[in-house]
Amino acid sequence: MTNLVLYRKYRPQNFFDVVGQEHIIKTLTNAITSGMISHAYLFDGPRGTGKTTVARLLSKAINCQDLKGSEPCNKCSSCLEITNNQSMDLIEIDAASHRGIDDIRELREGIKFAPSKLKYKVFIVDECHQLSKDASNALLKTLEEPPAHAIFILATTEIHKMIPTIISRCQRFNFRKLTIEEIIQRLEKIIKAEKVKIEKAALELIAIYSSGSIRDAESLLDQVLTFSNDSQKEIKAEDIKNILGLVEVEAISQLIDLIFQKKSSQAINFLNDVLEKGIDVSELIKAIVNYLRQGLILKITDVQENQSSIITGLTKEEFQNLKKQVAGLSDQQIQKILNSFLEASGKIKYSPIPQLPIELAIIESIEYLG
Repeated sequence: MTNLVLYRKYRPQNFFDVVGQEHIIKTLTNAITSGMISHAYLFDGPRGTGKTTVARLLSKAINCQDLKGSEPCNKCSSCLEITNNQSMDLIEIDAASHRGIDDIRELREGIKFAPSKLKYKVFIVDECHQLSKDASNALLKTLEEPPAHAIFILATTEIHKMIPTIISRCQRFNFRKLTIEEIIQRLEKIIKAEKVKIEKAALELIAIYSSGSIRDAESLLDQVLTFSNDSQKEIKAEDIKNILGLVEVEAISQLIDLIFQKKSSQAINFLNDVLEKGIDVSELIKAIVNYLRQGLILKITDVQENQSSIITGLTKEEFQNLKKQVAGLSDQQIQKILNSFLEASGKIKYSPIPQLPIELAIIESIEYLG
């Protein structure tokens, strides 16, 4: 393995390799094939879903000297320069640290000059919602009268913070969170290339805790591979839990049992015992919410253990136990309990006592049980 982090080492170099986002890839590749290139694009969606990757691929494709349909050849000098971050005509700006009017004025001055080598001068502005009001207005003027050789690709995780007039000047593409199965398929390709052995349940855990972000999933996998230096040994789900500090399903199951049995004092004591072992409060609430969510799905559907791509990360015994736990509750009760813990997860960051929102959620959940 090289010293490059996995998400950089295996960053897609062709549209074909991009995980998910099929609707976006199809539209962009059709535009490239037909030569209908816009002067401004806006990519919005959660972090780690491929916005910057697709922006770089689009930059490469429209500048490729030997385009293969809609795919960049990755062999010509233009492709190689972009791949190796050596192109003078591909300018990437992080709006989080370059958000002022002077930065945009400098960009506007640079736009006036033709590309030094490529066909188009491409400006990728990441986290563009963080631009100041003056900077946003200056960018708007540039988007209203762009030179023919300039293309803008704006990326944001918070589209609601952008001024509507900028949005209206761009072709907008909404990136979605990836499914667990899509992330697992991507991770399987990486571990095959890295020649390491990881069981499917371990990959499921990584996918679950990445929350739909392929970049986070690859970073977690990177962390796992760094800690596990025995390439001959298969990495198990248990190893993932230990390495990443994830919460045992068994512990969550015991806590839920105590709640469903209306044993409030034992449940709160058990919660604090778990936290004293060094488990992170945020990881714990995430695990509780995920467990209850799967319980709700089991309650309202007739899904079987070996048929679901939604119920993941559970052994056969854990699956059957969860099914028994929710059997005696109504859909509404589970929904209310799940909502209590969801609300608690949003309060942890601001609570003077981190576990207090969870303790209150436990008490409130038991009240829902009557």
